[in-house]
Amino acid sequence: MMRIAIIGAGRVGGALATAWGRAGHDIRFGVRDPGDAKHRSLAATAAASVQPPADAASAGEVVVLALPWRAAEEAVKALGDLRGKVVIDCMNPLVMRDGELGLAVGFDASGAEMIAGWLPGARVVKTLNQVGAETMADAARYPIRPAMLMAGDEAGAKGVVAHLLSEIGFEPLDIGGLKRARLLEPFGMAWIALAMGGRGRDWAFASVKPA
Repeated sequence: MMRIAIIGAGRVGGALATAWGRAGHDIRFGVRDPGDAKHRSLAATAAASVQPPADAASAGEVVVLALPWRAAEEAVKALGDLRGKVVIDCMNPLVMRDGELGLAVGFDASGAEMIAGWLPGARVVKTLNQVGAETMADAARYPIRPAMLMAGDEAGAKGVVAHLLSEIGFEPLDIGGLKRARLLEPFGMAWIALAMGGRGRDWAFASVKPA
């Protein structure tokens, strides 16, 4: 069992809490208003506790960032010193440009690298940005394990994250250092474009080989 702090209690945070709670982990939501009835209700459903973000992050062995990008910098910097902790960045740096959804940063930078700069010493791994919350909540129901790419600079941190991904039904695929998040975030945008273009949200990419 691991203590997992999920910063943000939206659809993604709720789905991951449900999945990892089912796997037997100690889940703590970090939210600005722990007394809000909607957070209490979600925590009860996911068998999780609710705390202020910095308290949840301090207690967690793994910290999961599941925030809207517009709120990310202020919220992440307020978490305190997370040196040595495994931090999973599952956010996509989304913005609206000319009436269309796009990425705030591109192939010469990534949101994950910015996160690493905001949290010096944290062991940041980029992953869980390439599917919808529906898949995260129960990836094991797919006939083929959904692929989940990840990027990070430390093998030990990626080993922890790979195990957590496998536990909830994903096939973890390591594509290299955190700089490769510059590829993962546009890949996440490709999933979003397909989902919004008529495919819907309840599907995932998979890695298949010839028989």
